[in-house]
Amino acid sequence: MPPPKVKIIEESGVAAPATAALPPEPIRLSALDAQWVTLPLIQRVLIFAFAAAAAPPPFASAVSALRASLAATLARFPTLGGRVVHLPATGDAAIDCSAGGGVRFVVAEAEGDGADAARLAGAEDHDAEAFRALVPGLDAGALPAEAMAAQATRLSGGGVALGVAMHHAVVDGRSVWAFLQAWAAACRGDVWAGEPPTFDRAVIRLPSGDELARDVLRKYAPDLPVATVAGHLVRPNLSRRTFTITAEDMHRLKHRIAAGLSPAATTPSSFVAVAAVSFVRAKHAAGVIASAADEVYLFFFADCRARLDPAPGERYFGTCISGCLARAAAGDLLATEGGGLGAAAAAVAEEVRRAAEDPLAGWDWMGTVEGVDMDRLVNLAGSTRFPAYEVADFGWGPPSRTELVTMNHDGQVVLVAGKGGAGGVQASVSLHPAHMDDYKSHFHSYLT
Repeated sequence: MPPPKVKIIEESGVAAPATAALPPEPIRLSALDAQWVTLPLIQRVLIFAFAAAAAPPPFASAVSALRASLAATLARFPTLGGRVVHLPATGDAAIDCSAGGGVRFVVAEAEGDGADAARLAGAEDHDAEAFRALVPGLDAGALPAEAMAAQATRLSGGGVALGVAMHHAVVDGRSVWAFLQAWAAACRGDVWAGEPPTFDRAVIRLPSGDELARDVLRKYAPDLPVATVAGHLVRPNLSRRTFTITAEDMHRLKHRIAAGLSPAATTPSSFVAVAAVSFVRAKHAAGVIASAADEVYLFFFADCRARLDPAPGERYFGTCISGCLARAAAGDLLATEGGGLGAAAAAVAEEVRRAAEDPLAGWDWMGTVEGVDMDRLVNLAGSTRFPAYEVADFGWGPPSRTELVTMNHDGQVVLVAGKGGAGGVQASVSLHPAHMDDYKSHFHSYLT
């Protein structure tokens, strides 16, 4: 099916009200933020498709509400309305909340069969080209760089797509959903009950502090203010598919894995359970495993907010994640199904335990994956606790579908909590097209 034709109707800037209190000085990036200066892009699309019995909101009214509520929300989250800037006098990168024209807001209209809201929301296989057309890019190739852009698109069938792009040096996944929750509440006219976010990077106590952040910039972004590195944004031709795991499915999967663990082991968490399935199946069909002794890897991030000492707290708005790399021998993961899942779960659980014990051990996540054979690596992003559907009601009900558009790795899995909460999980998978059906077959076999 041909991709939708997306026509830009209007582009403008949305800024916090003039009365908003903005941080008076640029906020210097911590070393945790600075690693993302050359890998800036988080793109997420929310599709709102309306049943025949439900009248969709008039598009002009929806756009007006989105724009007004975005301005109000930026007063609480001023870093997203600013710019990532270079401070040549010191060598720092920082977020200047007073720079630029706020958030670039795009209004668009999509035409053609590829723009049907129900199809985009309901298909198991992603229409990756269509999704990319429904999210804005970021002007982030050089500093100053945009922190955020948004796009509202009218879809055929009366649907609406809301696409957001955010700079990863300004937010991590948890911050994305905190912001979207506040924006959605403001859009539907509710008083957001959350505590005001905090932005002070000084609470991230890394050795040598500011100088370490400068070292990171010199290593990974040596040509500032130019902030691009060749090859980082390559988009290979991958198959992408979404799997829905119900609470009942998850219960069965956890007990199946527990049966392959030692009697003293605890029942795995939802995250560990889905990670174990992906670790076992996502890459082994790709023909890159030569022998049972080959080492294979699963990489994921751990949220550090509650684990640092002193802890920056749940309200910290920024990038506060540390890299984790689970390792296993291919033969152990390809043992009998129960044993293989148990070995995978044990390896992932050990990395989770290590991150809780020493949360900053993997702070230099780019260094962690240096030298790792990427053909043998599964990259797990997101969290089973991200309330992607629960918090994103902008006044028209929860989204029918939400996906991370920036999935560029062969062997990437993105997790969010499933629709309706109650323990379900959505897992979106990016693989070489020749290996997706094998992954799907085994994935479903583990849930039955």
